[in-house]
Amino acid sequence: MNREADFLVVGAGIGGLSFALKAAEHGRVIIISKTNIEETNTSYAQGGIASVMYDPDTFEKHISDTLEAGAGLCNREVVEMVVREAPNQIRQLINWGVKFDKEESGKYDLNREGGHSEHRILHHKDNTGFEVQRRLSAAARAHKNITVLEHHFAVEIITQHHLGRLVKRNMNDIECYGAYVLDLKTQTVHTFRSKVTVLATGGTGNAYHTTTNPSIATGDGIAMVHRAKGIIENMEFIQFHPTSLYNPNERPSYLITEAMRGYGAILRTIDGREFMPKYDKRSNLAPRDIVARAIDNEMKQRGDDFVYLDVTHKDADKTRYHFPNIYKKCLSIGIDITKDYIPVVPAAHYLCGGIKVDLKGETTIHKLYAVGECSCTGLHGGNRLASNSLIEAVVYAEKAYQDALAKLETISFQENIPDWDHGGTTHTEEMVLITQNYKEMQQIMSNYVGIVRSNLRLERALKRLEILYQETEELYKKSILTQSLCELRNLVAVGYLIIKHAKAMRESVGLHYSLDYPSNKTGYEF
Repeated sequence: MNREADFLVVGAGIGGLSFALKAAEHGRVIIISKTNIEETNTSYAQGGIASVMYDPDTFEKHISDTLEAGAGLCNREVVEMVVREAPNQIRQLINWGVKFDKEESGKYDLNREGGHSEHRILHHKDNTGFEVQRRLSAAARAHKNITVLEHHFAVEIITQHHLGRLVKRNMNDIECYGAYVLDLKTQTVHTFRSKVTVLATGGTGNAYHTTTNPSIATGDGIAMVHRAKGIIENMEFIQFHPTSLYNPNERPSYLITEAMRGYGAILRTIDGREFMPKYDKRSNLAPRDIVARAIDNEMKQRGDDFVYLDVTHKDADKTRYHFPNIYKKCLSIGIDITKDYIPVVPAAHYLCGGIKVDLKGETTIHKLYAVGECSCTGLHGGNRLASNSLIEAVVYAEKAYQDALAKLETISFQENIPDWDHGGTTHTEEMVLITQNYKEMQQIMSNYVGIVRSNLRLERALKRLEILYQETEELYKKSILTQSLCELRNLVAVGYLIIKHAKAMRESVGLHYSLDYPSNKTGYEF
């Protein structure tokens, strides 16, 4: 197998595949996916993709909504760029075959979600991400210049460190030469050389016990860049989706899309009382951070395990039409959403921080780009506006593609990269060592670093996580690598970064709320 490519793309969601499809017109692309390329965070995105399409919506309104949701921490230049370039990237997705729902008139049927002042969410029923994923995956599989390697796991990105040079985080000349990649079927690590490397590895939801993310969302790209001495920022801002289906034994938690509140659903306590008006003037259409904290507060005050989402007052046929998959899912556990309230709880959903990138998507490590949820562009600030994530990924894939293409002719493959050293490693005899640490890590993060935090909780979490870090590193050094061991190692690193960044905050802002600094910029004090 030829393990050399102009472009090495790690991850196969909307960001990775859209970059790959564009880059493949100018060179050889290898896509690395630890499962199959249809199984990504993108495929689980129900709600849709935000873009200004028709009057009375305007770029200025979308920009304003994004800035307001971001709690004053967004990079305005980034927000303006993403919003203004969104329509062009929507057209590109359509050209690749993505189908968005239309009205009878032929215009796109646009939803409105929490934090949005206008209807601007393009969607495909209630499984938009699945539609996007299947179309892009098919296009990638069919492209003659793209090699798709499934069941391969990127272990480390290759830098000067692997050539024997000391690399420190404050250096501005670190370079990426490719990645060490584990073939999960043979348990062998291979060296992949590339001129340009793109990380599109998705989020970190599995740092928490309750998450809407698939099991593959383990922060791999973020952890790799952190170990390679790249800059990671804003990790304290973890967005908990307010409404995941309360079904205790199911993982990942089934997402009840934001679009349902945009459609008119009402949040109620178990005794049927509507509660959102007392937390925010936008009531059930408030941004996610406010709604998630409100639900969390109601549950803790009342001692309840969940709250209800009520859509029974809406037309039953329209509800079934707009949310066919949610209707089917709920019906499978005995809930008819046209007649019954839906039990919901907040769940870890989206990371607003990640690998720091510039306006072109390049990280602080040269020739290494990051797109999608693993990156921190400055678009989201302290809180993501609903449905801005998919559009961010495709806009930054375009920016990264343009920048990488402009540099490609000046980049050579790095010679003399050493092979991965397997020496002294053996098979892990007890899987329980990994699974137990995985569970402990999730409990620590969920109990101490969740929706509401405190200095005491963060300090306790850090001490507990330090023990898991030492145990995991010891196991990593002496074991033949497996996916589960690598994912545990990455999640422990991610947990450390979340705690470290949260401890550095001396105010409650956006998605970070601390009992020690209760004056929150978003209003209601919990």
